[in-house]
Amino acid sequence: MVPDKGRRERPDAAKQQRQDDSNDDGDTIRSLRQTTAVDAYRSASHVSGPDAFHPPPDHEDDPYHEAGDEVYDRLSPLRKHIIVAVCSFCAFLSPQSSTSVLAATPEVAATYHTTGSIINASNAGYMVFMGISPVVWGPMSQVFGRRPILLMTAVLFFLLSLATALAPNLAAFFVFRAASAFEGTAFILLGSACLGDIYRPTERGTAMGWFLSGALIGPSFGPFLGGIIVTYSSWRSIFWLQTALAGTGVLGLFFLVPETIHHKKIADLEGYSRREKSKALLGMINPIRPLRLFRYWNQVLVACGSSALIWNMYSLLTPIRYVLNPRFHLETPLLTGLFYLAPGCGYLLGTFMGGRWADRTVRVWINKRNGVRVPEDRLRSAVPFMGLLMPACILTYGWTVDKAVGGIPVPVIVLFLQGVGQLFCFPSLNTYCLDVMPGQGAEVTAANYFVRYLAGCLGTAVVLPAIEGIGVGWFETISALIFVASAVGIMAAIRWGEAWRKSTDAKKATNKTPRNAQIGTQHQRRETNTAVPEPEDEMTETQVETHGREKTAGITQ
Repeated sequence: MVPDKGRRERPDAAKQQRQDDSNDDGDTIRSLRQTTAVDAYRSASHVSGPDAFHPPPDHEDDPYHEAGDEVYDRLSPLRKHIIVAVCSFCAFLSPQSSTSVLAATPEVAATYHTTGSIINASNAGYMVFMGISPVVWGPMSQVFGRRPILLMTAVLFFLLSLATALAPNLAAFFVFRAASAFEGTAFILLGSACLGDIYRPTERGTAMGWFLSGALIGPSFGPFLGGIIVTYSSWRSIFWLQTALAGTGVLGLFFLVPETIHHKKIADLEGYSRREKSKALLGMINPIRPLRLFRYWNQVLVACGSSALIWNMYSLLTPIRYVLNPRFHLETPLLTGLFYLAPGCGYLLGTFMGGRWADRTVRVWINKRNGVRVPEDRLRSAVPFMGLLMPACILTYGWTVDKAVGGIPVPVIVLFLQGVGQLFCFPSLNTYCLDVMPGQGAEVTAANYFVRYLAGCLGTAVVLPAIEGIGVGWFETISALIFVASAVGIMAAIRWGEAWRKSTDAKKATNKTPRNAQIGTQHQRRETNTAVPEPEDEMTETQVETHGREKTAGITQ
């Protein structure tokens, strides 16, 4: 590896600490790449993220000091709105596919000579692959960028949707559905990451609300569309429509969405041997990498809160045809599909308010802290809805349906209100994933999505047997208790999240510093023949990233 002769070597404490605090699977690689990679990028003020050079901060005692950053002004407001719209449309596709077949379950079962429970098992499998997908695509997007991964997964989703429409037997139907789930979830994950790339923390909640409208409207409008289609046509037409929508998404991504990532990690490997590159890439795209973030208790609790929301969504939507049809004597899939419009309209209304509410909460607490932003403050906006509104709606729905009281209006109203409530919770939790570890937003979000979609899989799989065993009322009571427990967990993250992060960072630094410092020092001496000074005033990786982003922004203003 030849050092960059066009840059002057300036080793410092922050540079050495980045060697010491690199992630578990990238310890050796980050130590090896410091001499060339850091110097190559240290003069580019627009670079941000865990691999960018970060000058020493002015706010040593305040790692969360809010400052502007020109990196968020690269694109015009109109271009940002277009990106949000296209990403939201693509995020609609995979969740819509996960539920559109619900209205046609009996028809699909009849085609393949099986039972509705088996077809619902395919929906559970769909959710499993939605959960696995983010831990693969998240790290890859950090390495190769958002755009190539988005385009590749969009094309594959299009082809797999076409294959599902043509599936000749049940096995092919299962395989193509699962594979399309694996590709489609990338839209949700990378759409969120794109918003973190182009919007400031105080703007992300509003943008996230608009983006999530697609991801959340999909599960509720999917059965409605499926009900219309299966009433007048074959269930296969559901997947022909999905294929057409996927093709539209491919075109939108190709022509309207540019690369948004601030820094591709693949650029750090220039000048490496083929063996070193291979070793580095394996570490960078390791799917276990995002899951290691669960050593942070705040991440665990926020993931549990997100999981409660997804559990509630799919455990409510999955059994509607089986639960409400016999109680209200609904005879066609179209009439059943109308019930799905209630939460869908709630999601749509929540789009206009939920994200703005989260951003407003952040600004209020910044003012209370005299200009200091703490990521956990955003979570405050979700607590009243997770702890009060959502449990109340779930209990009302469960027991009125169980006891057959209130008629059709009561479940429609509470389904609408819980849809609104979810859009007041999701933007807060999703945006927190982008805020809490700058430069690792895709990996944090991937870990969160991994847990939440496995919860959705569990809800989809157990809801029908549970309702048959204990009834709708008691099942929804359990769901309400899950929500209350999750709200308590979110409050704990608000109260102790910052302390937990600092404690975990300190343990990481203590465990990794001796070995990594030795590796990095030996390599730098061998390659540069320059003595590397011992680090001073060491900072953890999270602090370096956060400080550096703020200081870089301050320099450019």
